[in-house]
Amino acid sequence: MGESMENDLKRGAGILCHISSLPGKYGIGTLGKEAYKFADYLVKCHVKYWQILPLVQTGFGDSPYQSVCCNSGNPYFIDLEALRDEGLIDDEELSSCVAPEGDIDYGNLYKKRYEILRLAYARFNIGDPDFVAFIDSGEFEDYALFMSLKSRYGGSFDTFPDAYKYKEHLAMYEFRNSVYKSEYCFWLFLQYIFKKQWKKLKEYVNSLGIKIIGDIPLYVAYDSSDVWGRPELFKLDEELRPTKVAGVPPDYFSRTGQLWGNPLYNWEALAAENYEWWINRVRKAQELYDVVRIDHFRGLDRYYAIPAGARTAETGEWLEGPQTKLFDAIKERIGDVPVIAEDLGIMDSGVIKLRARTGFPGMKILQFAFDGKLSNSYLPKNMEENSVAYTGTHDNSTTLGFLEKMSENQFRLFKRRLREALDGENASFPFVTRKQTALALSVCALASPARLAIIPVQDLMLLGDESRMNVPSVAEGNWKFRLKTMPTRYSAAVMRKINEQYSR
Repeated sequence: MGESMENDLKRGAGILCHISSLPGKYGIGTLGKEAYKFADYLVKCHVKYWQILPLVQTGFGDSPYQSVCCNSGNPYFIDLEALRDEGLIDDEELSSCVAPEGDIDYGNLYKKRYEILRLAYARFNIGDPDFVAFIDSGEFEDYALFMSLKSRYGGSFDTFPDAYKYKEHLAMYEFRNSVYKSEYCFWLFLQYIFKKQWKKLKEYVNSLGIKIIGDIPLYVAYDSSDVWGRPELFKLDEELRPTKVAGVPPDYFSRTGQLWGNPLYNWEALAAENYEWWINRVRKAQELYDVVRIDHFRGLDRYYAIPAGARTAETGEWLEGPQTKLFDAIKERIGDVPVIAEDLGIMDSGVIKLRARTGFPGMKILQFAFDGKLSNSYLPKNMEENSVAYTGTHDNSTTLGFLEKMSENQFRLFKRRLREALDGENASFPFVTRKQTALALSVCALASPARLAIIPVQDLMLLGDESRMNVPSVAEGNWKFRLKTMPTRYSAAVMRKINEQYSR
């Protein structure tokens, strides 16, 4: 399935910066003018890719990996100035959304943003032919019903009245009619506007010669329209509660493993419908992105199943996933899809074979490379060309933060090993301080044999751990990082020079 991916991916570089992290006046990054400015900035860096995290509407905990609908767009990302220009809100209403720069205050956003979006909806013509066609497509039917029920009843869907919890046909028909204008069309309006704004931004980014790498989380949230709408596709009991949940066993990130709590797929039921649900999900991701990164790819070979109610991830068991059957079905229905496999964590021969069979490039994280083992697969000399090199990901410390945690002895040893790696790639870059060393790690990624090298925007700007995006297995305080200003012209010039030097 991955042949076209290898041919389509030219040697190049990219920057990782989620939409939420863009600067701006309204409390969170949006699809507005700052997104266009950032795309222009990427041109100055001579990069060919912009990587983002899932664009989805976030739920509890504000994580883009826990969404109320896996194909949704985040209403927080809607450009309010565009709504003003369309006459849906006025200048005074727009100015009420101005918020301090810096980290995102999700509590404040939740209270205020939906008020403004409801005002805009109240002035929107729901008889607009394009919008009527959007409703009639049925694409967000379950989402709109689910969000309307949540607006009325709150809580998780398993606490809805039974007729709604179990999605009884007549009850749902009557409910939809009763909230059609007040709620149902409001939630569809949000997705309609998001989709329109995203399409315009993506066309602009692509016109600059830049491709967007987007993200599919492997699992969906329990309290989502995905699980509520198709409960038979997940491992649930008769009360629609999970019997087993997702996570990973103890690893580098956590001594007790990571207990994610997402419901697990019923792969037998998915296979019986020839993976239609997953094919549809990949097709929608293809509409949004040029390249799709599948998060936790290893869970498609074998996945870790933890008994529901367990307090840690230590008691799970490994079960067999769909393996090549899923990708064969995807290829048969929609052809080759450019995919990056997030193959971090516990790798075994099954995952390695699955990735080889699909031809998807895997990920190489340089922060993990310098443990002194010559066989370390993240060392540039051990990287295959068909891979994607990163200094770190959204789940790691920033590179400067990573280096600042080191003792003087650890730092000295790290520098020596990094110099050896750079020498091995015929790359010379002088570095002494921790900031210089952080930049040297980016040089190492860009000089590596990996076909693609991605630098997080925090590493481009040499920011410390106060700018970290996520700490895995820590429930609070994540996903808040936001740039106060655009990166500097100097940073762009440095990136451009390194990219030119190493034929990126």
